[in-house]
Order: sequence, then C-alpha cells, then structure tokens
Amino acid sequence: MYTATANLNVRTGPSTANKIIATVKQGTKLTVTGKDANGWLKVSLNGQTGYVSSQYVKVSNPSSDAIQVVAKPESIPVLVNKKNKLPENYVPKDLVYTSIPFTFKEKTEKRKMRSEAAAAISKLFAESKKQGVSLLGVSAYRSHATQVALFDYYVKRDGYAKAITYSALPGTSEHETGLAIDVTGGNGKCAAQDCFGGTKEAKWLQAHADDYGFIIRYPKGKESVTGYKYEPWHLRYVGKSIAQTIMSQGITLEEYYYTRAVQK
Repeated sequence: MYTATANLNVRTGPSTANKIIATVKQGTKLTVTGKDANGWLKVSLNGQTGYVSSQYVKVSNPSSDAIQVVAKPESIPVLVNKKNKLPENYVPKDLVYTSIPFTFKEKTEKRKMRSEAAAAISKLFAESKKQGVSLLGVSAYRSHATQVALFDYYVKRDGYAKAITYSALPGTSEHETGLAIDVTGGNGKCAAQDCFGGTKEAKWLQAHADDYGFIIRYPKGKESVTGYKYEPWHLRYVGKSIAQTIMSQGITLEEYYYTRAVQK
C-alpha cells in the first residue's frame, strides 16, 4: 500500500520538468505500477498513467496504518493521535485569545485556545506565578493549513521517516483541537526542547497541571503508546477529573480511553 505523505503533483514523466496532470491530497492511497531509477514512481490515476516523486510517498501496511476520523471532535477529552484524526477542515467554534504571556508579542493564532481551555491555562499560569514559577506560552492553536505547511517543511528538511517521529500529520495534531499548548519557563530558554524536562517549571507542571485540567500529553517511557517522544512542554486540556485520573495513575490519554469510556 502506497500513501502520499503530502499534497503531491502527478506528472507526465519522472521529472519536475514534466507537466502536472493532477494533484492528489496528502493521505491519498496510490496505485503504483512501476519504479523509475531516479526516485520516481509510476502510478495509475483515474485511468491515466503518471509519475510522482517517491520522496513524498510511504509504503504501509493497510491493516495497521488505518486512520479513523473521530466522531465528536468538539468533545473536550477527544482522542487525537496517529490513529485518530479530526474531520477534514475542522475548526473549533469557540476559539479565543488567551490572556497569558507568550515568548512572542504578535497577536497570532498561536495565542488562541478553546474558551474552556483558555480559562484553565490562565488559572494555571496565575497560580504558578504565585508559587514563584514563571511560565510562558510557546504555541497553542494551529490551523490545519499551518500544520500542513509545518509538516511539509519538516519532511523536506529531515525526510518523512524522521519527521513523523516528532511532528503530526495534518489532521492528527492536538494543536488543531485548540486544547493543547506548548509552554516553557519565564526566561524563554529550552522552548520545545528536551532540556526543559529538568527545569523547576517542568517539575511544577508535572505536579500541578492536573489541578487545572491539563495532562503532560507525551510522558517519558510512553513513546510506544503515544507514538511521540517525551515532551514535558506539551500540555493537553482534558478537564480536571480526567486529568487527575491520568496523572495520578501515570498513564496516557490512549490508555485512559481503552480502560474507561469517556462521555462528554
């Protein structure tokens, strides 16, 4: 099974110099009929023969690679991951600008979260400040178009196999839900970097994030469950009750879903 890993041009010949006859969307299954020596694949598309760059195509097992569309994307504890994606062009209806400080001054979409999550992150930041722990937002909401551009950039820079270990395919990013936010310490150092894990800010979040309805979404040692490396800076709002259950048991949202039905 061959799948397009980005929006992909189908050309009349195995080169970018050839004419584009169609463009297929990321995630499209491709029928490959042959391989060219210079890294291009011969495909059959709607009765036509064309060529695509193998750089943007992956081989997958259809039984293990199936991605389901979530039924209730507006649900606060919705499970979005490599196997569960948001509906095409989903945009949260209640996005608002957060009132917390960020590492940048511009008023962009990265400052937005869904209203309930925005209120919760404001309370979390206020309490951390009272306790002498200074935090800054790095990136919250990310539109589908932004995620497409970001993932394509990582694929071009590092290749698909590496990019998929740290960046989400468009539609499968928690940032698109408006319920996730990356944070860092008040000095702005170690933003979205492994070194944040050893800071007092990361330790405070590990101990107190659930009091405000947030979990550390990608905990250490759970890479095989979440599909992503440890990210102590990535907070996900799921609501106080569920957050406290997850954090107290040291489990992930995936594990919580498979042990208890979530109704909201």
